[in-house]
Amino acid sequence: MSRIHFYLRSRLEEVRKRVLYESYEAKKLPAWERVGITWLALFAFWVVVSGKFSPPHLATGAVVTFIVALITRDFLTDDIRQTGHLLSKALYIFLFLIPQYLFIMAFRLLESNLRVVRNVILMDINPGIVKVKTDLHSNTGLTVLANSITLTPGTLTLDVDKKLGEAYLYVHWINVETLDQEKIGMKIKGELEEWLKKIFW
Repeated sequence: MSRIHFYLRSRLEEVRKRVLYESYEAKKLPAWERVGITWLALFAFWVVVSGKFSPPHLATGAVVTFIVALITRDFLTDDIRQTGHLLSKALYIFLFLIPQYLFIMAFRLLESNLRVVRNVILMDINPGIVKVKTDLHSNTGLTVLANSITLTPGTLTLDVDKKLGEAYLYVHWINVETLDQEKIGMKIKGELEEWLKKIFW
């Protein structure tokens, strides 16, 4: 009886992992869209860095960056959500989401600096390491979230614990205000996670 129970339990866990893995794979972009977005980003970088706009130079840049995009398409776009058409997705990311992220980060940097200054002046410091659950699962999404948390004064991401179906960040917090998991997530992640979920799965 117990052997059957453990066998069924292990089989159900394997099925659950397979379903999660397949759902993650289904969220990834098709290969041609990965190439397209990577090429657009590389070509824009080529134009900005070179500062030349002659037709031969632009043609050379387009060909070279396209070849590089074919080889490196998974580095930049492997974790981007599969939504919408390629052009609308690229315009949405570059013209709306990135400026929105910069605005959010500027506000959070200012807010965190003021909070840390207040804590230091009043000596109101209660440091500790907290575990923060995140709904992001892709490597890029977790990396951007962890770096965004680290950039804001008063918090430092120490480790990422990623398993199939769940992910946690271990964060050193200069002033642990609460032990409630939901409130910790709201105070440390803020709206950054919701912004990242628009791009990364």
